[in-house]
Amino acid sequence: MPAWFVTFEVRNVTPKKLRSPRSTRTFESEAEAKIFARTKLAEGVTVYAGTISPHSPRRSIPWSGITYWLEEA
Repeated sequence: MPAWFVTFEVRNVTPKKLRSPRSTRTFESEAEAKIFARTKLAEGVTVYAGTISPHSPRRSIPWSGITYWLEEA
């Protein structure tokens, strides 16, 4: 069961689509989520991450905290 999600900007959309389109992928572990988030961050897109309910402890990592989260051991 997935415990983590990473939401990221999608840039290749037509003008009729949402103004700020996003997509989300889920992961079994925090390590997998971090690998994916690093990849998207390297592409220069906005990235958010967090845990999926009922996973505990609940975490929500905003764009401004992504680099700190990626540096955590």
